[in-house]
Amino acid sequence: MFWRARTTTGRAICLSDQFPAADVAEVMDGRVRFVGLPPADLGTEIDWTADPYGNRSWALNLHTLRWAGRLVAAYERTGERACLERAADVTAQWISRNPRGGHELSPWAWAEHAVALRAPVLVCLSEHVRTPRLWASLAEHGEVLADPALYRAGHNHGLDQDIGLLLIGCRLGRAKWRDLAVRRMTGSAELAVDAQGVLHEQAPRYGLYVHRRLGVALRAISESGAVPPARLAARRTALEGYIAHATQPDGCLTPIGDSPADTRAPGFPHEGPVVRVFDAGYVFGRTAWDDPRSAHYSIRFGPGRRLHGHEDHLGVTYSAQGRRILVEAGFHSYERTEYAAWTRTPQAHNVPVPDGDFRPGTATRLVHADLAPGRQEFELADDAYGVTRTRRVWVGHGEDVMAVRDSVPSGTLRSLWHFDPALRLVERRADAVVLGDGDWRVTLLQWPATGMEVGTTTVSTGYLRTAEAVTVTSGSAAEVLTVILPGTDTPATPHLPLSWTPSP
Repeated sequence: MFWRARTTTGRAICLSDQFPAADVAEVMDGRVRFVGLPPADLGTEIDWTADPYGNRSWALNLHTLRWAGRLVAAYERTGERACLERAADVTAQWISRNPRGGHELSPWAWAEHAVALRAPVLVCLSEHVRTPRLWASLAEHGEVLADPALYRAGHNHGLDQDIGLLLIGCRLGRAKWRDLAVRRMTGSAELAVDAQGVLHEQAPRYGLYVHRRLGVALRAISESGAVPPARLAARRTALEGYIAHATQPDGCLTPIGDSPADTRAPGFPHEGPVVRVFDAGYVFGRTAWDDPRSAHYSIRFGPGRRLHGHEDHLGVTYSAQGRRILVEAGFHSYERTEYAAWTRTPQAHNVPVPDGDFRPGTATRLVHADLAPGRQEFELADDAYGVTRTRRVWVGHGEDVMAVRDSVPSGTLRSLWHFDPALRLVERRADAVVLGDGDWRVTLLQWPATGMEVGTTTVSTGYLRTAEAVTVTSGSAAEVLTVILPGTDTPATPHLPLSWTPSP
């Protein structure tokens, strides 16, 4: 809900419903919880350099003050003045103890994203607390947000910067700031989201985030008295198709790039074909919409890694019959750990790995796509290892099956396959691996089978959560054919096109 009031300065547009949920009683007792970590005790006098979990996201959230913004919302809802007084005290502490350019401050105090997310809190508070110090801080935040040297164009942070600048501009009666924010939003959205709706940050989770924040931006523009630009609204609408196709039948986003495996996407509008190729580097296909047992797959290609992307080109994910089958290591956290860094490497994904040194940021070409109602076939290629690696993917929907042929013209490669942690090894055969969950089975067939290895890998099941998963690695060969057969433990050769028949 929006609250707004006219003052001698300008309109206070309080977007209190944008602040993350918080336990008001807990915050009033001096405790906060962020990013799924246990509550931390801040006490009455807050140490703004605190980082009890050594977690970058936790430290950022402390300085956004959005948890204090929830106290303002609670006051407006209940009239409980203690909530407002605590929010005012927290904010006054932050302002006095975190002067811009001061010594020994947390690096997150004036980080550009913290400034952007803190600005709406200051605006909400300013509707009820009108002190020279708060007004001066609003002006200082506005100057930082308007600074072109600090602006993140084409980035989700830039969108948050624009929302904060628009709100402060309205509150302080600075129309130039408001108009700058609206102009930047439009240009930035067209940099970030292409005409097909793909966000260039290379993670569906961020497409969902930007869609939500663009909704906030459009509402704020309307509340400010300006007309929301049609071009800005069009980019938000375009995102919906991308998010819908990236949503798996279980309601979670495909965990590509920095997208946690448990991120749920509410029902987005969808119509038309069940398979779609996005030029920015994604193939998403399924058997049917709105069927939790539908098969679903993704394939990555396109420009090299950037922002929230991973080195996942040629990678695939696959689910069928109500089960996730092929997954990737996924997103663990933004922490600077060896494991978090590893989750972005090719080895953390279902990809072919040739001999030679990997060349980060290499683009991948979609060479061919054949989309038929009952089956689809794709060919992709790149030179990420100094030699052309080619992957052909064939997906059948009459009987669920995925076949993948990897090849290089010289040298050898090994194909990597990570299975969902719910699937446990049932049986290892000469040319097959059978996995299961309860009575359900899935079989991996591989040619050549010589050198095939079965092991385990730690994959991410959500933010800061991991599980052990079965990983199958092919033997070294110039060409490897892998077939995934959901719902069976019978290693019979599936009905593939003649050109896909395994070599003797």
